[in-house]
Amino acid sequence: MGVEDADQYEEDEMGVQRPFWLELLMTIVGTLIIAILIRVFIAETYEVPSGSMLETIQLGDRLVGEKVSLHFEDPQAGDIVTFNDPDGSGVTLIKRVVATAGDVVDLQDGRVILNGQVIDEPYTQGKPSYALDGHATNLSENITYPITIPSGMVWVMGDNRTNSLDSRYFGPVSLEAVTSKAIFIYWPISDIGTL
Repeated sequence: MGVEDADQYEEDEMGVQRPFWLELLMTIVGTLIIAILIRVFIAETYEVPSGSMLETIQLGDRLVGEKVSLHFEDPQAGDIVTFNDPDGSGVTLIKRVVATAGDVVDLQDGRVILNGQVIDEPYTQGKPSYALDGHATNLSENITYPITIPSGMVWVMGDNRTNSLDSRYFGPVSLEAVTSKAIFIYWPISDIGTL
């Protein structure tokens, strides 16, 4: 092996020589594996395609949703979560958890009543919360109020109550469909902040 041939090889810690292209390929494959593992088990980025969470999250905002905490605890009321569309479209939706298993949700005069108490929802900016005509994918019949949230499910609603197809349309969402808790917006710069 000549001097110019030696430049094409890298020595590892055991003194074994590998071609440079093999080292580069191993680095690229390792990086891809780590990126996929992070996306599947730790965190994922999302772009918000609709205005259903205005004014909390703007149309086109990019955010990070973390997945680790979902392995240890269920989402709580107030958490903003991403989940698979119950209609089976393959789309990821984002909404706020309003109620969890065992809670009773009612809608009266444009207000959300949780377990007999009107809840304070400053993030709706005073927009009324009325029942929606739709269908309940998780229930055997249309949604009627008051509704008790079944075990293993959450009730989610968009902050933009007058422009959001949410649990009022498709019923409670299975915890198995929840993919992450939204934690912060990272783009655009003007909207950066925690959720």
